[in-house]
Amino acid sequence: MEYLGEILNLSEYGYLRVAAVSPKLKIGNVEYNVDEIIKSLETLEFESVQIAVFPELSLTGYTCADLFYQNALLDNVILGLDKLVEQSKRINVLFIVGLPLRVDAKLFNCAAVIGFGKVYGIIHKTYIPNTREFYEARWFFNRPRSEILKILGEEVPFGNNLIFVDKKCNEIAFGVEICHDLWAVEPISTFLALNGARVIFNLSASDEWIGKCDYRHNLVLNQSARINCGYVYSGSSACESTTDMVFSGHCIIAENGRLLAEIRDFSFETTYIIADIDLELIEKVVTINDTFIPTRISSPRYINVDVPQLHTNRFFRNISPYPFIPSETQARDKVCREVFNIQSTGLARRLLHTNLKKVVLGLSGGLDSTLALLVSLKAFEKLGYSYDGIYAVLMPGFGTSRRTFNLSKELAKSFGVSIKIVDIRKSVALHLKEIGASSAVNSLVFENAQARERTQILMDLANHLGGIVVGTGDLSEIALGWSTYNADHMSMYNVNATVPKTLIRFIIDWVALNHYDKHVQKVLQSILELPSSPELLDNKGDRPHQITEEIVGPFDLNDFFLYYSNRYAFSPKKILFLASLAFKEKYSVEVIKKWLQNYYRRFFVNQFKRSSMPDGPKVGYVDLSPRGSWRMPSDADFALWISEIENL
Repeated sequence: MEYLGEILNLSEYGYLRVAAVSPKLKIGNVEYNVDEIIKSLETLEFESVQIAVFPELSLTGYTCADLFYQNALLDNVILGLDKLVEQSKRINVLFIVGLPLRVDAKLFNCAAVIGFGKVYGIIHKTYIPNTREFYEARWFFNRPRSEILKILGEEVPFGNNLIFVDKKCNEIAFGVEICHDLWAVEPISTFLALNGARVIFNLSASDEWIGKCDYRHNLVLNQSARINCGYVYSGSSACESTTDMVFSGHCIIAENGRLLAEIRDFSFETTYIIADIDLELIEKVVTINDTFIPTRISSPRYINVDVPQLHTNRFFRNISPYPFIPSETQARDKVCREVFNIQSTGLARRLLHTNLKKVVLGLSGGLDSTLALLVSLKAFEKLGYSYDGIYAVLMPGFGTSRRTFNLSKELAKSFGVSIKIVDIRKSVALHLKEIGASSAVNSLVFENAQARERTQILMDLANHLGGIVVGTGDLSEIALGWSTYNADHMSMYNVNATVPKTLIRFIIDWVALNHYDKHVQKVLQSILELPSSPELLDNKGDRPHQITEEIVGPFDLNDFFLYYSNRYAFSPKKILFLASLAFKEKYSVEVIKKWLQNYYRRFFVNQFKRSSMPDGPKVGYVDLSPRGSWRMPSDADFALWISEIENL
């Protein structure tokens, strides 16, 4: 949970605060259970929860067995429901509870959606388990004769096809399924999501045995990913009867395959979890999912509900400053391994296709060219080619520092690749003289002439040797246009094209620790310690003095902006809000705002470079290839985006 410092309306940013509750209960004691639910709702109201869900049959307890036939119990359920409806007039939370209801001389396992003094709808369980330890078919039916149920003097929609839509905000649309409905071959939630539900609430009573917890966890996450929704799962607590089963109070909140919150502590007290679901994120994912086609199941019914606004000074969501990089070491190592394998396999396949056994790359002593060299080594290893077919070309210029030159030479020597050194200073000076430009002035032409001279050398050398030029520019630089057109912008295959700068550091470190000896690790670590620099301005020193991040902005911020603007198409306002939370210990809001404006300007004006970028392997969700995930006109205007930032 993050403290925002002031009360904000998070509904404006597309968030919905939900809770999954596993309350303390007494089996068959409806009055006690209703009071516990009310206490829980009062607590959740304090936490600004908008919608809460309770377990299956939470008014009575799931394990009542043949007591479900008792009129005393069923009559008390109606009284308990009436009390909840009355109390809902003073509690600013929409909530969903489980209860048994007798309809047309049949019992139904139901969920009631309640708030603001009314029952908005009642959902019946569709798939009734009747095997092993479950024998619900002994009591419950699943085929009602009517779609309207008269209860507490009101006519209420009744069925399994109800979708509840907020009167004030159509983006808040949710559906309800009950326990086994999720386990089915065709879950009810799939139908609900295909017809507009963006959040699914599940009231459950799933017992515990070895391995079931993991299966249930994966089931919820996978379903939320499959139907691109938020999924809020509430399981019965350990207070249920242990005659033949034990329950744990397992509660899960997921969003499009991502776990937001989870608890499972076998407690005899009320437990709950809270999370802020990003409806804007879900809407974006649904928009681009071309499988969202309504099914043949009976037509959905849309019920208008009142969902409170989310005014709060707390945020129940973790915002990582590094969205491309998992925070957990094992998961991060897995990502590094996957990316490295994709890169090296892509290059190896290109070499097989061209029937070539030589590659040429410019080795500068920087991060990008270092990773490109490591990828080339792995590709040659896959193909059984000799490393001397890798030509590391060192091209010192006016801005090359002794430190980077020596590191690149030492790195190439360590692997036994072919090394070629071509000093570009004389040829660049002559070229500048021929076009009437001075080599004594650190200008754009002075910088770009060096970049183009290097690319010409690489291209011609590749032709001479019978090989291909391996590109080195990364995703972050491609997004910012931080390359010289028809220079480092161009290659015959760019292995780094979809790898963000923040991830490259981790991949190099992972490769070093898992593939090479102490000497190579030391060289690679020295490269990792250097700041990113194009080294194009005149420099006689030992270290780079033209620092990339001072010009285009910190790469951690730029990668954050890229992730949320590209993957989810978030507005500048929302990205600034998220970045101010993720980087609150590192950058002020004004600094973030400055670099966000810079990011949008650079991203828009440099699209023409991306429109003609070379081939390269896609390694993650975000890529900017004109043949991949990104289509954009080269002359689009950025005024709308910049204006929104300026007006914040």
